[in-house]
Amino acid sequence: MERTSRTLLLFLLCLHSPAFAVASVINDNADSIIARFQEYLRINTAQPSPDYATSTRFILAQSASIGLEAETLEFAAGKPLVLLSWPGRLPSLPSLLLNSHTDVVSAEPHKWRYPPFSASTDSAGKIFARGSQDMKCVGLQYLEAIRGLKAKGFSPDRTIHVSFVPDEEIGGHDGAEAFAKSEKFRGLNVGVVLDEGLASPSEDYRVFYAERSPWWMVIKARGAPGHGARMYDGSAMENLAKSLEVIRRFRASQFDLVKSGRKAEGEVVSVNMVFFNAGTPSSTARTGFVMNVQPSEAEAGFDIRVPPNADPEALERRIAEEWAPSSRNLTFEVFELIDCEEQNVSDIFYSRFRIGLSTTMSTW
Repeated sequence: MERTSRTLLLFLLCLHSPAFAVASVINDNADSIIARFQEYLRINTAQPSPDYATSTRFILAQSASIGLEAETLEFAAGKPLVLLSWPGRLPSLPSLLLNSHTDVVSAEPHKWRYPPFSASTDSAGKIFARGSQDMKCVGLQYLEAIRGLKAKGFSPDRTIHVSFVPDEEIGGHDGAEAFAKSEKFRGLNVGVVLDEGLASPSEDYRVFYAERSPWWMVIKARGAPGHGARMYDGSAMENLAKSLEVIRRFRASQFDLVKSGRKAEGEVVSVNMVFFNAGTPSSTARTGFVMNVQPSEAEAGFDIRVPPNADPEALERRIAEEWAPSSRNLTFEVFELIDCEEQNVSDIFYSRFRIGLSTTMSTW
């Protein structure tokens, strides 16, 4: 925690004067920094029922202790967005926005070495908690960097805003998306935004200037149902299994580029299966499913991340022709998060397209 804050301090200092003595603004009270981080981690903000009330109180308390301006915005009831501001000496300059999200994904406590919201530490000093990397660490790094700068009398030229947004893990519709479309956001005169990146195991704080676009894809297979003892062509499970193998080979080819060092992780199309749904449920069978019936439908979901330099049309063709061809009774849906170039560059909206047996496309 302390090591990563040091690099962010350097970044903030460069916004003002590279000649400023870096060592003079580093907060050496590591125990207090870690304690505040653990307090934040212990707030259970896991979806689908995040405790936003407690996280908001914590953030506002930290803001008050640092001396920042603070306000709470709600674009949807019960989903607060906390906006902190550190006014600059030249407020007419475009501002810097440091963004992080307060919600985290759910956890399976029985599979954890320590309870996921205990923020326990081991003998090596590692902190175990849901959200410790994604991305409560970054939000606290922002605050601790500012705390150290203010404690030494540093005053930035441009105004610095720090936003803590809700619901990022479920799409951000009522958080970052609503905020980016608001008059409040436009009034901030934001010139640069620092948001989520990749966790760093070293003292380096890596800054990225591009974002892979998430495509969430669901492939559904259909076929004639039949007895479990029969073997025949074109069953739903067989049709989907063929697609899974084709996708697996594509994933392996992309991953090999990363493993060999020829490309970075953010430069390839990543594909990961996140769910598989098939079978005829049974409340009496020991397995939970009817074992002697081949189902008429099966589906699988995938998280696909598309880098900016990839050809989206080529990927769409690959999906339609190789991964989910209609000739095998397959349909698919893709939910794509894209930037709106025709509107303000900060606007974000969601586009959905579906290609089915007729290979037609619709959007909303």
